[in-house]
Amino acid sequence: MKRVYIENSWKDSWKYSYPYDLLEIYGEDKGNEGYSYAYQKRRDNTISLIKSVTKNGDCILDVAAAQGNFSLKLAELGYNVIWNDIREDLAEYVEMKRETGNIVYKPGNAFDVKFDKLFDLVLATEVIEHVAHPDEFLLNLSKLVKPGGYVVISTPLGSYFKNNLPKFSEFANPDIFESRQFGPNSDDHIFLLHLDEIPALAEKAKLQIVNIKYCTNTLTNGHFKLSPLLKLLPKKWVFNFEAFTQKLPKFIGKRIHTNFAVLLKRTV
Repeated sequence: MKRVYIENSWKDSWKYSYPYDLLEIYGEDKGNEGYSYAYQKRRDNTISLIKSVTKNGDCILDVAAAQGNFSLKLAELGYNVIWNDIREDLAEYVEMKRETGNIVYKPGNAFDVKFDKLFDLVLATEVIEHVAHPDEFLLNLSKLVKPGGYVVISTPLGSYFKNNLPKFSEFANPDIFESRQFGPNSDDHIFLLHLDEIPALAEKAKLQIVNIKYCTNTLTNGHFKLSPLLKLLPKKWVFNFEAFTQKLPKFIGKRIHTNFAVLLKRTV
């Protein structure tokens, strides 16, 4: 991935995205190690699920891909990637960072864009928590996948002990949240999904759960006043502790990890 540097002539959306890139891929914005470490573990966690069921050259659609850091990484790994986001002008920003690999740019609402084929895998990272109808969102993702293909989503984990947002399954009529959906920031989260909600969502979308992995524990994120420790501890120690907590029993893991990724297979 090419290293780019901010310029006054950049579009506003590029300038908005650049500070996130400093944290997520360049690692140059010190003082927020928790964000950087959490992003790295979330990306590694998600891509490991993708690699477990795909092969070189498979076609992957990255929905709501923003500044394209997942798209770029997947292209570098040898996948044929379709980048999609409703913000069309971000396509040029992603292309500016592309160093190797194949990416085709298809901006717009992914469920309105006319694609010429179904995909081997559809990816949606940190999107489903911004929509008022996550069940319908997941169903629409499944319609973009070949029979026998896969959907991968990642999203904040609702059972994390610091989370207090609504649980989707508790609302009979989530229409009341439609005016708030699609916000890009964590303050715009509507629902945070819980592990026990995934089977019903998958069944409605005609998807089969293949694997669920949670990641980014309290230390990795620097939560609960632990961020000063991240300035002192070597990154290797932090990630070794992350590997340890991922092996803990589910009833503990789902309370101390902030994020999870789900690998789903289209059954029909």
